[in-house]
Amino acid sequence: MKSLEAKVGAFVVASALILCATIYFVSVARFSGAHVPYRTYLRNAAGMEPGTAVLFGGITVGKVTAVQPDKLDPTRIEISLDVKQSTPLNASSVAEVGTVSLMSSPVLSISTGSNDAVRLQPGSIIPSHETLSLDELQNELGTLAATAQKTLVSVGGNLDNVTGDTRSLLGNLNALTGDANRDHVAHVLASTDSMVTQLSPQLQKISDQTVQLTERANRLAAKMDPTVDNVNATVTNANETITSIRQPSQADLEELQKTLVDTRALIASLQGVVQANAQNTTYTLENLRMATENLNELTESVKERPWSLVRIKQPKDRAVPKQGGNQ
Repeated sequence: MKSLEAKVGAFVVASALILCATIYFVSVARFSGAHVPYRTYLRNAAGMEPGTAVLFGGITVGKVTAVQPDKLDPTRIEISLDVKQSTPLNASSVAEVGTVSLMSSPVLSISTGSNDAVRLQPGSIIPSHETLSLDELQNELGTLAATAQKTLVSVGGNLDNVTGDTRSLLGNLNALTGDANRDHVAHVLASTDSMVTQLSPQLQKISDQTVQLTERANRLAAKMDPTVDNVNATVTNANETITSIRQPSQADLEELQKTLVDTRALIASLQGVVQANAQNTTYTLENLRMATENLNELTESVKERPWSLVRIKQPKDRAVPKQGGNQ
């Protein structure tokens, strides 16, 4: 009876051992087939050790298996890792040392890369990106502080120069607006006022003479209107008897009338010309006087010899008829 129980017990123990061994080998085979190895290299692998979590886009996909100096380049650290076989690592993925939170342990973080990039084969090298360590960050901050100090010193010097230039400018302005310069400006203004006061009577006299000249010219033009009308009437009567020279006579009269109109316009604008050209007023008055005399001579000539408008030479006097012998 005891031998039978011993056999049954031995069978149970053997079955349990076989079951445990089967479970172990199945789990190991499943684990080894579901993960694939990769490598990456970093100059600073602070906190990396076997068992460190590997994150792909923030998701845990594997663990670091080994950390050791590179045999070919001892200045960099070789990091071996296993990740899930379904992890889509590609040529654009970048590995770097990162952390999940400020208080957590370092992890090996791999970026998702690009969907268009080529997928990495198992055993490939993942591109890496160096992160600043605390010592490097401290050195950078020290360098930045030194640079900032130099910049502040340079800015302070520039501010001193600007302040000095500003003070110099204020001193120049004070000198420019001093009592001596103000007295000089006041003297110049007083001289200008005196000059204007002295020239005012002369300018007023020139203005009065210009007005008188304009009035005389207007009266002259008014006097010439009847003469022009008489000339037109004479020409009209002469047209009846001198048909052959009608058109030349009319052309001369039209030219004379145009000249008179131009003379009126010239007289009307003479006042503005005299005011704009005060220095040439005397010469203008003399020329206008000569033009007036010429017009007076022309008027007198027309009144005394109206036939000169149609004939060049004076006709000969008619001979006195001689008394015949019939008486």
